[in-house]
Amino acid sequence: MTDESWAGWYRDSRGSEAVILTTDGRQLRIRVRGTDFEGASFDTLAPVAGAPAEAAAFDLAAGVLGDCVLEWDLPLPVLVAGTARQATLSCLLSLRRADPDLCLALHLDGAVYESRRAERDFASALSTIRAALPPDIHLQICAACALSGYLPASDRGMSGGLGCFRDTKDAYRDAAEEPGVEGLWDRRAGVVQEIWSCREFEPRPSGPEFVPAEQGERPTIPQVPAERTDPGRLGAYPLEHA
Repeated sequence: MTDESWAGWYRDSRGSEAVILTTDGRQLRIRVRGTDFEGASFDTLAPVAGAPAEAAAFDLAAGVLGDCVLEWDLPLPVLVAGTARQATLSCLLSLRRADPDLCLALHLDGAVYESRRAERDFASALSTIRAALPPDIHLQICAACALSGYLPASDRGMSGGLGCFRDTKDAYRDAAEEPGVEGLWDRRAGVVQEIWSCREFEPRPSGPEFVPAEQGERPTIPQVPAERTDPGRLGAYPLEHA
């Protein structure tokens, strides 16, 4: 995988600074105040090995970056009436220690499609946006790919943990219609970030979006969000599985 980098801002009680977020589709990396952080999810960004963070420079909770806000834009491939286009996804992530939250906004041709103000992770935020899109617009990313899925009842973080089955296409297509996905988990090509995209992308079949619930909860079908009337910042919540 070729790395992608996105310019953004980091803010906490000590101030703010411009940052660069980088990912290879699996791991996330960011440098803040001279310290490199890395993790498989936005809520597990920890100082890289051999580079301990200065205690006074950050708020670390259980060794990971917390009590801060990350804001960035990234180019997002979309299909509009079957034609490849590029939209912009604005991301605002509040890594509050007790209750992190996320809000996403997709910008395309002057229109804005937003998630709810305080989603719990990228998968459900992207699912909310997908449910709001016109029927001829489709996200061309891993979260919307027919060859991706989560391990049932898995304990996922804010992002990542999405299994990619591009190397076992036929077996996964069959298993996706039966309770057999778990049996294919060890044959996955890897785990990826929901906002990643590759040339193996296949659109999910049309139909209602399905968001897997947390263990012990019932799955839900997301609704198109109502128009907002409250002022304030964009906000910040798992993947749908057709």
